[in-house]
Amino acid sequence: MSTIKKFQVTFDCARPERVARFWCEVLGYVAPPPPEGFATWDDFNRSLPPEDRDAWFACSDPSGVGPRLYFQRVPEGKTAKNRVHLDVRVATGLIGEERLATLEAECARLVALGAVRVRLLPADDENESCIVMQDVEGNEFCLD
Repeated sequence: MSTIKKFQVTFDCARPERVARFWCEVLGYVAPPPPEGFATWDDFNRSLPPEDRDAWFACSDPSGVGPRLYFQRVPEGKTAKNRVHLDVRVATGLIGEERLATLEAECARLVALGAVRVRLLPADDENESCIVMQDVEGNEFCLD
């Protein structure tokens, strides 16, 4: 008998804390408190050797239901389309103009946070409308 496993979603990025804080705003996630003995994350980072500073950051669903998100610094930039992306479910159960209005309102909120709107995928015979977007470092995601 198989059991459901907990998992985290890991993002490769240039600036882990910046990307993590963006996703906190998108999803209502929270950053953890700084490690014990440090008043702030900046204090913690200053305690590390220069090459290890700002190397990672994480955030989690405050309700404990969603997966932890982990952001790790990598030297290379993004060069291709994501093979995996997040669908941010803001219009579940809505159709037509009501769905579009909800998607557009959330799109405007996220653009103000630094996201980029890529394109609207209009409804067809099989799928409802969604908006393809990019986060602050160009990682694709969909408003669904």
